[in-house]
Amino acid sequence: MFADYIKFLRRNRDFRRLWYGSTISQLGDWFDSIALYILVLKLTGSPTATAGLIVVQLLPGTFVAPFAGVVVDRLPRKAIMIASDLLRAALVLCFLFVRSAETVWIVYPIMALKVSVSSFFEPARSSVVPSIVPREELVISNIISGLTWSIMLSIGAAIGGLITHWFGPYIAIVLDAATFVGSAFCIATVRVPREVRPTTQKSSYHDLLDGARFLRRHTGIMVYALIKSGWGFVGGAMLLLPLIGRDIFPWGHEGALSVGALMAARGVGTAIGPVVAHRIGGNSYQFLRRAIGPAMVVGALGYMCIGLAPNLPLAVMAVVFAHIGGATVWVFSTVLLQMVTPDAFRGRVFATEMASFTLTMAISVWIMGIVTDHLLKPQSAAIALGFVMLFPAMFIWPLMANIHLARRTHHEPITEPGESA
Repeated sequence: MFADYIKFLRRNRDFRRLWYGSTISQLGDWFDSIALYILVLKLTGSPTATAGLIVVQLLPGTFVAPFAGVVVDRLPRKAIMIASDLLRAALVLCFLFVRSAETVWIVYPIMALKVSVSSFFEPARSSVVPSIVPREELVISNIISGLTWSIMLSIGAAIGGLITHWFGPYIAIVLDAATFVGSAFCIATVRVPREVRPTTQKSSYHDLLDGARFLRRHTGIMVYALIKSGWGFVGGAMLLLPLIGRDIFPWGHEGALSVGALMAARGVGTAIGPVVAHRIGGNSYQFLRRAIGPAMVVGALGYMCIGLAPNLPLAVMAVVFAHIGGATVWVFSTVLLQMVTPDAFRGRVFATEMASFTLTMAISVWIMGIVTDHLLKPQSAAIALGFVMLFPAMFIWPLMANIHLARRTHHEPITEPGESA
C-alpha cells in the first residue's frame, strides 16, 4: 500500500521538494505549539489565557485569508511561499522575549502576525499542487501531505514535549525558527510551471468580489470550501487536550509529557484515517464526496469517548479514533476542491476555505475557554464538544450524497469528474 506513495515521491521531483519543505516546517511548528501552551499556562495559570493564544492562532486567518487569496491568484505562488517562510522565521524568534507574566502579552500580537503570514502560504501551497501533480494522482499527493502532517504532529508533539521538559520552551522556539529557513530553501528548488495570470486593471477589492461571485454561481464548489468549517466545531479540542493532559492525567513537568502524548495521538489518527479510507474506496470522486459525512460522525463520537476515558492510555486511543474521522474529512475535501476549481480562482477558493475554517475553530476555542473556566471540567466539556459536532455532521452527510456542480463558468468548463463537459 505504501509502495505507491513512495513511488510517487520518487517520480515527482517537484512535489517531493515541496513536501520536504512542508515536512521540516511542520515539525518545528509542533515544537513551538507545545512550548507556547506550556509557557502561557505556567506564567498565567489561566485556561482563558491559553484559549486566547489558540484563538490568536486561528482568528487572523479569517480576516487576512480572503485578501491573501487575491494575492495568490495574482503573484507567483512559489515566491509567496518562500517569503512567508522567511518572515515566519523572524517572527518566531520574537517569542524569546516572553519571560514573565508581565511579558506574556508579547505572544498575542506576534502570533497574530505569524498566522497572518501563514494565510498567504497555505492557499499558495494548495494552489500549486495541481500544477505539479497530475489530476489522477491528486488523492495520493494529498494523502502524503496528510500523512506527513500527522507524522510530524506525532513526532513534533512528542519531541516538543520532551524538549520543553528537558531544556525549557525557548530551545523549542529557536528550533522552530530554523525549520522555516530550511523550508524556504527546499521550496526554492521546486520547478513550478510558468504561471499565467490574467491581465487585469481591476483593484484587489474587485478581484475579491469576483471570487465571491464565482462561489455564489457554483454552490457545489462553495459547499466543498465550507466542509472544513464543519470540522472546525471541534476546534475547542486544541484547548481541551492541553487541559486534560495537565490537570486530569498529568505526566512530566507541568504535564508536558501527557500533553505531548495527546497531541501525538492526533497525528496517529490523522495518519490512519485517509490511508484506510483510500484503501477501501479508492480515487472515485463519488466515494470521496460520500465518505465525508460518515467521517465527521466518527470524529464526533471520538471526542465523546475522550470525555469518558478513565485514564491517559484510553484518552490517547479516543483521540486517535476522533482524528481518523477528522483527517478523512480534511484530505478528501481538499482533493475535491483541487479537482473542480479552475486555476484562475484557486487561490481565492482555498483562502475562503481557510477563513471559514479558522473562524469556526476560533469561536469553538473561545467558548471552550469560558466553559472550562466557569462551567464544566475538561472531560465533561469534551463530551459536550462531540455532541455539538454531530449537528454539522448530520447536515453534511445527506448534502454530500446529493450535491451536483454547476456546469460552466465564463472562464472554463466545470464538470464533475467522470462526466463530459
